[in-house]
Amino acid sequence: MTAEFSLAVHGLVFLLHKKAVVTSEELAENICTNPARVRKVMAKLKHGGLVSSSEGKGSGYKSVNGAADITLYQVQEVLGEHIITSSWRSGSVDMDCLIASGMGDIMDEIYGNMNERCQDYLKKITIGSIQDRIFSDN
Repeated sequence: MTAEFSLAVHGLVFLLHKKAVVTSEELAENICTNPARVRKVMAKLKHGGLVSSSEGKGSGYKSVNGAADITLYQVQEVLGEHIITSSWRSGSVDMDCLIASGMGDIMDEIYGNMNERCQDYLKKITIGSIQDRIFSDN
């Protein structure tokens, strides 16, 4: 999973709390990143229906109706990210050694199972529940 996920969740919680149109500059300041990066992630969230945006004077991003009920699983899906990935595979299917030729498939299966369990966990956490945690701890 990349930092886009954290940026997206942070932005969604901030928008839910603000209940107003917020510019990418304001979001970037609160997230501690640059506005271009915010716009890139917000475009994905808008395309996925998780935020709305307006153009022209007073342009920016705003929470959609029901934003409190958006799950982290939905965010992950909209961003198109795998939770657990590996860019490298050990062994080779062309080798005579059973360990070398079979390990890649076994590890892919393990990663797949871990992703399913993580997705089940993310389905239980909402943007609203994160906002509630932030403000109940203060």
